[in-house]
Amino acid sequence: MLQKKNSGGNGPRPGARRKQAPRMQKTIPLAALGEFIGKKVRVAASSCKGVQGIEGTVLDETANTFVLETRRGRKRILKKGSVFLFEGEEVPGSLLIHRPEDRTKKLARLMR
Repeated sequence: MLQKKNSGGNGPRPGARRKQAPRMQKTIPLAALGEFIGKKVRVAASSCKGVQGIEGTVLDETANTFVLETRRGRKRILKKGSVFLFEGEEVPGSLLIHRPEDRTKKLARLMR
């Protein structure tokens, strides 16, 4: 008959629970949770230097872009790689890359 060797205390004992690391709370700007159509926005930073500093009103939103009405006409701005300024609050575009109707649900899941 084979006998099981005792590991001598190395490792967790059978049935023991592992300690979980504390979860870090993610801070999501409140401006990221609302509706953007009709709001004033400024592109605070962007990987595309040509759109940096553009200001306007959001006319339309897709999963990956905003359409802004500016003084020089309509501009389509990519969310990815941009930081937007809504009502004085900076919002990274990477948080906004969702369909508008799914954004609240997905951001709420990130906050848990």
